[in-house]
Amino acid sequence: MNNKLSTAYLILIIAHLFFGCGGPVTGENKNSASASSLPLHVVDEKYFIIDTKESVVTWTGSSVQGKHDGYAYISKGELMIGNGQLMGGTVEMDMNKIEGPGHGTGNNLINHLKSPDFFDVKKFPISTIVITKVAAVNDENKTVTGNLTIKGITHPVTFPAKTEVKGGFVNAFGKLIIDRTLWDVRYNSGKFYDNLADQTISDSVEFNIKIVAKK
Repeated sequence: MNNKLSTAYLILIIAHLFFGCGGPVTGENKNSASASSLPLHVVDEKYFIIDTKESVVTWTGSSVQGKHDGYAYISKGELMIGNGQLMGGTVEMDMNKIEGPGHGTGNNLINHLKSPDFFDVKKFPISTIVITKVAAVNDENKTVTGNLTIKGITHPVTFPAKTEVKGGFVNAFGKLIIDRTLWDVRYNSGKFYDNLADQTISDSVEFNIKIVAKK
């Protein structure tokens, strides 16, 4: 083979390699190149449905006269898990099922909490929290940020939580303390009413959240 043919043959091979495999990324082959270069740690997202029979929210409020506590039950929800870690989720609570100490629903305190003075459950039967961000403190402990909606009013909240993902189950525990007046629950609040004396009710309400979710 003479030199001219050898040179031409070599140019054809180089052109084929350059434009067919390793040339500039444009148009359609830009997308395919991006897909092939995705990192190996792409999140494997899965949704776990909350077991409403095993999940519960306990609440604690206080006044000058003492503390009151009870329960609110989760009506439905799901948690999003990626690479074995909590990433997001939605939790709904049925405000019609608020209970007091001893799981009782027929007492004056619970009826008052359901009234327009507090949560007005006939008008706003559902409260929700939508998880928007989860920051890992370590493998078990997280800082959860979300949007909490009560009485149709939404505010961001941040709270500590512990999560465990194991064998198709998610166990999560969180502690959330809110200022109830931000959600227009102002009854006997010292911020809005004077001379309440021993009728003053604390603006802080504490929620302890236990969630069990399954695939």
